[in-house]
Amino acid sequence: MRQLLIRADDIGYSYAVNLGIARAVNEGLVRSAGLMPNMPEAARGWEWVKDANIAIGQHSNLCLGTPCADPALIPSLLDKRGQLRSSREYRVAWAEGREFAAYDELVIEIEAQLERFRAITGKDPDYFEAHAVQSRNLFAAIHDVAVAHGLREQPMPENFDFSKRMVVGSTECRMAGPDMVPDGRYDPWESLKDIVCGMDDGETVVCVFHPGYLDAFILDNSSLTINRTRNVDMLIDPAMRAWLEAQPSLRLVDYRDL
Repeated sequence: MRQLLIRADDIGYSYAVNLGIARAVNEGLVRSAGLMPNMPEAARGWEWVKDANIAIGQHSNLCLGTPCADPALIPSLLDKRGQLRSSREYRVAWAEGREFAAYDELVIEIEAQLERFRAITGKDPDYFEAHAVQSRNLFAAIHDVAVAHGLREQPMPENFDFSKRMVVGSTECRMAGPDMVPDGRYDPWESLKDIVCGMDDGETVVCVFHPGYLDAFILDNSSLTINRTRNVDMLIDPAMRAWLEAQPSLRLVDYRDL
């Protein structure tokens, strides 16, 4: 039996992103979705999916928006405006082999986001991971906070190498990130079919999509734009669901199953 976990990232990123994720959850294939606790639209996004039977995760966000922790406690994470430093700054530091985000401060902010997550959802996250950032200090902080609270960690593949296997809960799995390609070269229908057809017997694959619609905020703050809208259409497509259900020895799962 093969297991496919279809995940949607970025609840709370923006109003329009929430709209797309809500459709992908309530009308489509998504059974696991990650919430960015520090974002202004996080609570509204949760309201739109909370009645669906999905695994809701903490998509810890260290690179966009206002922090949840006291800014005085996390100076290495903030820019001159008091906002979380950008993903671009993390990418440059990763390429240069340096760390600017202090481990202790990352733990403080991640813990504060966990408290915000609990306040919004009324529960602990079903899985626990981080948004769009490569940093060894962050990897360590996510892991240690997850262990401290008994949470199911979804490790991030180093260098976004989705060929590497990892353990989530008690299940060895492989991640796939099909939509992280330039606009115009992405077909989500064929991408998902290729992933499923390439799965080995007994394998579990976590397939991460970023469904969403577009508004000024997402256009100003993300390089992933048009692909989000294509994801929504694919994830709510009855023909895609029918194709998946027709695949032999394929089970659709969420993080609660791992």
